[in-house]
Amino acid sequence: MPSAPPRLNASSHVHFLTGRLAEAAVREEAKRIANEFECQTSIGVVPITVAALITPKWLSRHWDIPDAATHVILPGFLEDNLEAAGDFAAPLLGLIHETAAEVHCGPKDCRDLHVWITGKQQVVDLSAHSIEIIAEINHAPRSSVAEVVAIANRLRDDGADRIDLGCDPSRRCLKIADYVAALIDAGHELSIDTFDPDEARDAIQAGASLVLSVNGTNREQARDWDCEVVAIPDVPDDLASLDPTLEYLTRHSIPFRIDPILEPIGSGFTTSLLRYIETRRRYPDAEMMMGIGNLTELTDVDSAGVNFLLLGICQELNIGSVLTTQVINWARSSVRECDIARRLVHHAVSRGVPPKRLSDELVSLRDPKLRPHSLAAIEALAAGVKDNNYRLIAQDQTIHLISAGLHLTGQDPFKLFAELMQQPQSDNVDASHAFYLGYEMAKASMALTLSKQYEQDQALRWGHLTVEEDTHRLQRSSRHRKDRGLSEED
Repeated sequence: MPSAPPRLNASSHVHFLTGRLAEAAVREEAKRIANEFECQTSIGVVPITVAALITPKWLSRHWDIPDAATHVILPGFLEDNLEAAGDFAAPLLGLIHETAAEVHCGPKDCRDLHVWITGKQQVVDLSAHSIEIIAEINHAPRSSVAEVVAIANRLRDDGADRIDLGCDPSRRCLKIADYVAALIDAGHELSIDTFDPDEARDAIQAGASLVLSVNGTNREQARDWDCEVVAIPDVPDDLASLDPTLEYLTRHSIPFRIDPILEPIGSGFTTSLLRYIETRRRYPDAEMMMGIGNLTELTDVDSAGVNFLLLGICQELNIGSVLTTQVINWARSSVRECDIARRLVHHAVSRGVPPKRLSDELVSLRDPKLRPHSLAAIEALAAGVKDNNYRLIAQDQTIHLISAGLHLTGQDPFKLFAELMQQPQSDNVDASHAFYLGYEMAKASMALTLSKQYEQDQALRWGHLTVEEDTHRLQRSSRHRKDRGLSEED
């Protein structure tokens, strides 16, 4: 059964299968699709309230497809059920095989049908990138070797290409080679962050391949290291002090990358950005690095947007590596953010397009787009519910609480619950329902506060930080089915 959207034309007849509660929304989407392709559409409303509860075996007993249909679109949740149903899926798969029309599983949210079929929201290949992520473990010697290896493994999982061992400037680590050797054994590329020449030498002999950093104070020792170094100015705001170090390194064939030093806001941030531009002008072919922690760690703001902007600057200036850390809580996911950002900016710069509508993984506080239900769809839902299970919709600063013969609205979950308890339906609210309603209304209230999309039984979307609630949804689906007297096979 194809999982990709169907290709439609004027001779197509698309038949949509759905449950009673989604009928109004599916009809709206079908109308848009019919207008887009000048094709025929029809709706098959199967005798079930919630389309997400349809099982393959149940649908095989209610399979009724028009002869004229060229394409059949099933509810999206059925795709998961087909994969998990085993032998129970066989009757439906047989009917699908015998059906002349192409059968597809659509998106899980029926309001995405038009976008899914038209392909106007295309999946973009973001696998390519060109910026190396160096993740620093600050004051590494203050932790055990095993702890440092565990931290490095997590950083690598988040996207780090190289681990930077941040040494303690107050004392030399006599066992730095033990840390480096353990990390090398774990498969990591290593840099050592120290101005102590002996510490740097020990780390290099154990396998580190990059030293952060050298300037006029320690460049002569770099002749003995036989590895790449990061060259920085003697004084951050004196770019001219960088030139003698670069001349020395070049004369002695020591490979280097340049970091003109990014300063925090309030300490010359804009001027420091200009130093990167000037360095690229002076040394158009040199490797460069930007240490971005001075901005992400020293700014009271969530780090995702800051990281993205800095990675965009690096991409445009051909700065091939960034050094980041994630010590402060608001920057604790910086490595993952940089990994996402470097793919987005690579795509944007290499194609000359804005980094828009590519991925929502860095959109955390709000959602890329809201998909409100029409008032007609909400009213149809309220009129169509015949069971005592509760449905919640949150939009336009209003929470809708819907059940059989009940449609309450309000902004305050506490007042809404108090109003519910005054209704005859309150007899159905046991401890389990009360907990469920409280949990869902808390999510709904949060969604309204942040202008996020609320979908009952699904996680709020926090970009790459989203934690799915599939188990929660399936447990509620099972309880819903039992409330309606259905077995797991139905």
